[in-house]
Amino acid sequence: MNTVTENINIDDRMLVRRYCDGDMKAMERLIVKYQDRLFNTILRMCGNRDDAVELTQDAFVKVLESIDKFEGRSSFYTWLFRIAVNLTLNYCKRRIRASAEPLEGGAVGNRSIAASGLRTMLSDGGSPDPARLAMDREMRELVLASLERLDSDQRTIVILRDIEGMSYAEIAETLCIEIGTVKSRLSRARSLLREILEAVLK
Repeated sequence: MNTVTENINIDDRMLVRRYCDGDMKAMERLIVKYQDRLFNTILRMCGNRDDAVELTQDAFVKVLESIDKFEGRSSFYTWLFRIAVNLTLNYCKRRIRASAEPLEGGAVGNRSIAASGLRTMLSDGGSPDPARLAMDREMRELVLASLERLDSDQRTIVILRDIEGMSYAEIAETLCIEIGTVKSRLSRARSLLREILEAVLK
């Protein structure tokens, strides 16, 4: 763990302790610190802005209800995301979703896009050139639409790794699975996502 990450985690644990001692502003700081990242992750998982707002609120309510169970063995960030991801996955499994055509093995097009570039592709930054911005926006929409065609577990793995930038260890801790399982699921999810994008871009 690098010094910057370690300092962030120490600061989070300190804020949790302050909140447990009655300092309400300490929890406000934690919410402000993570609410945008949490909302964006949930939005990409569920694909609906209104639902993402509600699920983000639900996640923080759950945190407040369960804060006494946080023992500090993991980072607050990982613990928070575990709660949010579980809430969102449960929601996605309950939601009636339109059935998608199964992926069929077929010829792979020449315009391959590496799934590992999703974080850059979906970042808010961009070129000042309007034509380039329009192209980037169109590509982001295409990738997000393609993510929707993955099942919820695969979509979550890709989002946490390639968009949120979590390490394999953090993902394993968040999803309560082995690191080897994270790697195999991620490999399969990236492969499927690549097939979807290649089929669209042929």
